[in-house]
Amino acid sequence: MSILNQIFNRGLIGPKCKTSLTLAISRIKLLQNKRDTQLKQMRKEIAQFLQSGQEPIARIRVEHIIREQNIWAAYEVLEMFCEFVLARVPIIESQRECPLELKEAVASIIFAAPRCSDLPDLLTVRNLFGTKYGKEFISAASEARPDTGVNRTIIEKLSVYAPSGEMKLNTLKEIAHEYNVFWDSSKTEAEFKKMPEDLLNGPKQISTVSAQIPVSHKESPKAAHHPPSIGSPQGPVQPLQPPKTTATMSPTKALKSSAESQQGKPVSSESLDVLERARAAMAAADRASVAARAAAQLVNSNVQLMTLE
Repeated sequence: MSILNQIFNRGLIGPKCKTSLTLAISRIKLLQNKRDTQLKQMRKEIAQFLQSGQEPIARIRVEHIIREQNIWAAYEVLEMFCEFVLARVPIIESQRECPLELKEAVASIIFAAPRCSDLPDLLTVRNLFGTKYGKEFISAASEARPDTGVNRTIIEKLSVYAPSGEMKLNTLKEIAHEYNVFWDSSKTEAEFKKMPEDLLNGPKQISTVSAQIPVSHKESPKAAHHPPSIGSPQGPVQPLQPPKTTATMSPTKALKSSAESQQGKPVSSESLDVLERARAAMAAADRASVAARAAAQLVNSNVQLMTLE
């Protein structure tokens, strides 16, 4: 049975694999030449934007250049792997398992095939490898599992992610140097260093207004008339409402004021969640206390009535 399988696989893998790999290599070379021309034009436009002071547009366009350059680098490695596998198709036909010296090339082609829509011939090669080595081998390579040997450059260059600010800045500097453009990159550096605010979860810390003990009547009118501004690091923040002492504050505000006075900084969102739960527990305790006092008053009234009778 194994002999029949080898004969079947030899007839299926050999000619079709060679044809598809040859077409893929030719297509990669054509796409590389086309991409070279496009990249040169795009880099020239970026240089013109920098020279004319249109930095915001350059910051956006440079991301597209980085993606195209990544694809170019990935295709360069893929072309080498296709040439390598093409020269060793007879070895693939003669062995049931994937040869160790071909594992990286075969796994990388399998990983790249569905991620390179303009190289349909790689999908044909991928399907042939699936017939030869089975679905599990294809799944492992497609997911780039550690034991499959997929080339790291292929994984990085074909992965979809937003380039970092440092990468974009370096690319812009390279373009400016390439076209001899005098460009002050300080504004762009400051822009890339800004931490993007999480619009879904809100800011990492919530600025809160801390409670303050009432101003004494003996304090000077000047001190009472000019309280510290909100957010001032030089003193406690003046509340928007009349100040309360800790004894007259609600349980939540009292607990929050105590935490701020001990730590000397605004309460974080996590601490506010704890405070909110404490507030609910204290409110429930207050309601229970009121109910207990009412019941005690009712009992006392009944006792007094019974005594009078």
